[in-house]
Amino acid sequence: MVWPRLRALVGLLVLVGWMAAPRAAAQVLDDSTKVLYGPKTTRIIYEAEILRDSTSGTPLDTTLTRWPQTRFWFHDTTFQQDLGAVGTASRPLLYRPNLQLGARFGRNVFDKYARDPTTVPYYDTRSPYSFFRVLQSGAGEQVFEFSYSRSLRKNFSVGVAYERIASNKILGLGSGSPRGGLVEHSNLLFSSRFQTDNERYHLLFNFTNVRHRGVEQGGIWPVPPVGTAPGQETPNDLFTYERERVYLNSAVNTEDRDQVYFTQTYRLLGRGLTVYHTFDAKRQYNNYSDLGLQQPGALVFYSKTPAYNVNASIDRAEFRQVENTVGVLGRTDAVEYRLYARDRSASLTSKRADSTSVIGNPNIILTEAAERRNFNQVFFGGTAAFNYRTIYAVETAGEILGYSFIGRYTAFPEYWLRASVRTGPLSGEFLNSSYSPTLTQQQFVGNHYEWNHLPGSDSDFENTNTTQLTGRLRLKLPSLGRLTQQRFEGSVSWVNIDNLVYYGTDAKPVQEADVARTLFIVKARHQVRFGRVNFDNEATYTEGGDVNGIRIPALVTNTRVFYESYIFRKALFSQVGAEMYYQSRYRAFNYNPSTQQFYQQDNFTIRNYPIVDVFFSADIKAVTVYLKVAHVNQGIMYDGYFTTPYYTGYPRRFVLGLKWDFFN
Repeated sequence: MVWPRLRALVGLLVLVGWMAAPRAAAQVLDDSTKVLYGPKTTRIIYEAEILRDSTSGTPLDTTLTRWPQTRFWFHDTTFQQDLGAVGTASRPLLYRPNLQLGARFGRNVFDKYARDPTTVPYYDTRSPYSFFRVLQSGAGEQVFEFSYSRSLRKNFSVGVAYERIASNKILGLGSGSPRGGLVEHSNLLFSSRFQTDNERYHLLFNFTNVRHRGVEQGGIWPVPPVGTAPGQETPNDLFTYERERVYLNSAVNTEDRDQVYFTQTYRLLGRGLTVYHTFDAKRQYNNYSDLGLQQPGALVFYSKTPAYNVNASIDRAEFRQVENTVGVLGRTDAVEYRLYARDRSASLTSKRADSTSVIGNPNIILTEAAERRNFNQVFFGGTAAFNYRTIYAVETAGEILGYSFIGRYTAFPEYWLRASVRTGPLSGEFLNSSYSPTLTQQQFVGNHYEWNHLPGSDSDFENTNTTQLTGRLRLKLPSLGRLTQQRFEGSVSWVNIDNLVYYGTDAKPVQEADVARTLFIVKARHQVRFGRVNFDNEATYTEGGDVNGIRIPALVTNTRVFYESYIFRKALFSQVGAEMYYQSRYRAFNYNPSTQQFYQQDNFTIRNYPIVDVFFSADIKAVTVYLKVAHVNQGIMYDGYFTTPYYTGYPRRFVLGLKWDFFN
């Protein structure tokens, strides 16, 4: 009941902001028609700056460099393993440490498309600032975003943004699967910023409303070629895309997220002592339904998992969480610190279709799948840093789960601790953590899968413990000539992981107690410019990424080369170039749509493959446009590639993108 009221309140605030726009209109041109406001008068303020007691802001990014790159279309720009299409389930491809402690839902496959409230941009602009961007491909990929922000008074601004991500099916159009959309994602954001004239008090507020609906096809259902015995088909036979048949024709995953978030700070004694408070209330609802279990593909797909209901699958779960964080922070030219305590109240409920429900019944009976779980936990943490000019710096940070007042979550202490030291271009970091499994890993009761690893049970899980040592180097290399510039950054990491919890080959969570996994990771990025020609090369090498619970390609690279120049008497700035992504062969995780988890498989190896795109980007004052032919090398070596076992990536296609900024 609370969330509909919150949405209504946000809608009213947005309406008030728009109604106030004419009365607060800013002057964009003076009497001589000279442009007064633009990218240089508009800055972005993030929460991280406010928590450092700074409001200088970040200028707008008007460069063309990232614009054609697909992974920068979304809110998580890391390399990801997905199901081959925009908006589908995904997971990080490369290793990254976990710093989330305590009760966590554990349904993260759609995180890539949702906004993180801690990184929402707040625009400080003298005039109304708005933009829209749209990307469309011939294969049905689509990204649309509209954002509007304005300062109603000198120290008060509001903003609203709407985002839509969609894609069409590229598999199974001839196997009885209905034509139409594959994914439909919408994201509504309302944000506001306020500060007092003396800048002692700051408030950042945002509300996000996310709706995600994705059709689940279960991957390609291989058809043996003529003369081939069943089970002997090869991946080379599976690149006819829309003519391939799929396992599932009526399965759908939906996810709803609603979140209210605000941070406020008050300066007590200059920048040396500031108190702050953060409020974070969120709801995440996940629903998997498949009302066609009697179809042949579904029977094959679920054959190894007996069902409660043989007619229809409906598995629902809802996670609610409210956090309050209070603390103090401060900084000087040499010292910076932040100390805090956080209280978390959370609950998890789950339901499934009753065993007597049948297809076509408008009143399908839902029963409680597992007992409601409630939690109340308190965390303590902080950071401390010392900087000596730009020569030397030391920083420590950490967090610990202090106590669980309600709901036994783990019998082991949870914490993470990080320490780093930097001198000149060199830096080193130590990270140690211990964290419990997620709520989904601890317990799941659905139509096809069920497990119980609750704390105190005979099959409970221990904490996962990690230790990571990292050394980094960042420097500007000597120029080879007047028009040459080059930069290099690299890192070497050693990671040890004990008691890892992962989803095994039966798609259920498993832990190999007292078994250590070791990773050796080398990352490097080199950027060089020869006059108007630019090269940007980055690579990650991982040793030890093919063991139980970890599947990481040994080598992942991304290379870009482009030529940039002004044309039409400097009326248009352009870039023309090519980009190549490459990953080595590896046994990628499979995907289970009913639990929304990636799990281990040992029989399908995704071969090494390159993906080459060629692009043209142009900037005409406030308008940015780009044209791209993606996967231009299709058919040269292979007819296609896989991103996940039996999920093919996009074929060759044409992509058009447009972004338009308005400062009035």
